Amino acid sequence: MNAKRAADRGIQVGMLPKGRLNKITDVPGVRVGHATIRDARHHTGVTVVLPCGDNMFKSKLTAASFVLNGFGKTQGLVQVDELGTLETPIALTNTLNVGIVHDAMVSYMAARCREDRVEMHSINPVVGECNDATLNAIEDRPVTAAHVMQAIADAVEDFDEGDVGAGAGTVCHGLKGGIGSASRQLMIAGKTYTLGVLVQSNHGCLEELTVCGRRLGEEILARRKAAPREEPNDRGSIMMIVATDLPVSDRQLRRILKRCSVGLARCGSYFGHGSGDVMIGFTTANRMPHGGMHRVLTQQVVTEHSLELAFRAIAEATQEAVLNSLCCADDVTAENGEVVEAIGRYL
Repeated sequence: MNAKRAADRGIQVGMLPKGRLNKITDVPGVRVGHATIRDARHHTGVTVVLPCGDNMFKSKLTAASFVLNGFGKTQGLVQVDELGTLETPIALTNTLNVGIVHDAMVSYMAARCREDRVEMHSINPVVGECNDATLNAIEDRPVTAAHVMQAIADAVEDFDEGDVGAGAGTVCHGLKGGIGSASRQLMIAGKTYTLGVLVQSNHGCLEELTVCGRRLGEEILARRKAAPREEPNDRGSIMMIVATDLPVSDRQLRRILKRCSVGLARCGSYFGHGSGDVMIGFTTANRMPHGGMHRVLTQQVVTEHSLELAFRAIAEATQEAVLNSLCCADDVTAENGEVVEAIGRYL
């Protein structure tokens, strides 16, 4: 796996300080795991974001989502938006494997609740997807429950990026995309907080690819001696998972999530008709107990003015996460012999 991230290639994104790993897992307690499937017909897999180590159904996380363009098949967002909570890890996979991954997440949480002696009669797994049919025989649906359990078991802080897990078969701005991540640190009222982003990048068109102001897509087309299409096609999808330990309400979190779009735009996305641009976020700061019949909860939240720094941070982190998904990927060859090139050869 190509370990050269954007910063390793001399690409500097923004001015805010980064976390220790510059990944979503810089938020304390967050881990990420992959299960990757690679063979002659398949380049696909599953990636799971674990927000915490304890039972999320017993103690739910404040959460929100924002769908910029809804060309997607994500499960679980209706309840997230209604209740403002997250009660399972977040899984990412390909479009036709959403149902299988959802079922596996139900089994995982049911077993976890039995172990913890927590009564569970309903559960809301959150599963996102991108269509990786360019490089993957997606109709075979090779991802199984065992792959989901493997990703959960293998979850770590310093996880791989690029064409791994749910990013194994994705294409971003006409080049090999995948999983990418970045983080930023915020100082508010004398305390340091962290905000991290993980993307599954499968969106954009080559003509519009921009790397920190450099019109790299146009340069690549010139080197290939190919003319830009009269009508560029920004399609595919991108899943953006946001984690933070900033004490915010679900409404405030949704405001933050919307600014992921700034990072995408800086890379050249214009959110085309066929692009599903989905943002899902959680904070580890405000937990909600399961049940809570006739109870009053007291929570801390930052002021609205304090969100200004978070807006800037999410834009920077999303931009760098997309670039990391590109920079960490290698060339991948489809079953028909088509090669999707990595960005590294052009930087």
